[in-house]
Amino acid sequence: MKRYVLQRFLSLFPVLLGITFLSFTLMRLAGSDAVTEMYSNVGAAVSQETIDTARAKFGLDKPLFLQYISWLGGILTGDMGTSYVSGRDVFDTFLSKLPATLLLTTTSILLTVAVSIPLGVLSAAARKKAGTGRSSSLHPLYSLTDAVIRGASFIGNSMPNFFVALLLMHFLAVRLGWLPVISVGVTLEGAIMPTLTLAIAMSAKYLRQVRAAVLDELSKDYVLGAKARGVPEMVILTKSVLRSSLMTIVTLLALSIGSLLGGTAIVETIFMWDGVGKLAVDAIMMRDYPLIQAYVVWMAVIYMGVNLVTDLLYLVLDPRLRLGGQHDGA
Repeated sequence: MKRYVLQRFLSLFPVLLGITFLSFTLMRLAGSDAVTEMYSNVGAAVSQETIDTARAKFGLDKPLFLQYISWLGGILTGDMGTSYVSGRDVFDTFLSKLPATLLLTTTSILLTVAVSIPLGVLSAAARKKAGTGRSSSLHPLYSLTDAVIRGASFIGNSMPNFFVALLLMHFLAVRLGWLPVISVGVTLEGAIMPTLTLAIAMSAKYLRQVRAAVLDELSKDYVLGAKARGVPEMVILTKSVLRSSLMTIVTLLALSIGSLLGGTAIVETIFMWDGVGKLAVDAIMMRDYPLIQAYVVWMAVIYMGVNLVTDLLYLVLDPRLRLGGQHDGA
């Protein structure tokens, strides 16, 4: 177990190095930089000498590989550089945006779990009961329950985030006046509409995945054996079926946490939520290389860390994987 964890952890470093070098190279080959963007908006002609001086100040006149080595050396010593646009320290800028992103991630995940797992289990149980052939008078009710939940998931899954955001703004903010149209500061009130926007799409998608996983478990022999022994259906669902479906649920949550911690650019921009995603969009528009590169590192570390934690959770949740790993190690 310890050997596996160490191997997985050490394998992250070459991946991170490759990601940072590839993103660094592609940004420099994009055909523009922060100096060009900065002087293109001044409304007056700027001499080439002024542009060259500014490029030299930021180190953009050096060869690409030397720029990367200089940036990598700064990262290894804890210096992520200075923003070309604002002149602020990149690390401090990122830290200032993290509370908003962490709040939105936490509320969205909690609401998604609270909606998708119970409804997914309910839909699967209703579908299973509708197909058992027993209690025929209840068949329409079971079928209707499953159909309504699946229909709602189809609708939620088919609507893009920006459309859901606009609907929520129109009804909750403009028509009813319950919430501010755009977020003012990092507050729970300001997080309600961004959270609902993200949770609606995620819940609709994950509900179907949970339903499929639970249906697959309900068709297995151990469920039939438990029913034959007189074990209540609720106990079977909560203590056996749902536990066996945790692998699917953990995988889905890991993907969501990774994407949310990276910031949801469209939602954050629409609601003016001052998080990491909006920061990245602004940096890309201005070709602010240090901020963009810091965002790439942040995203890479998040996904690699989430994948590592997920793999370790697999070992905890599924004893077969632990036994397999010990057998391979032997």
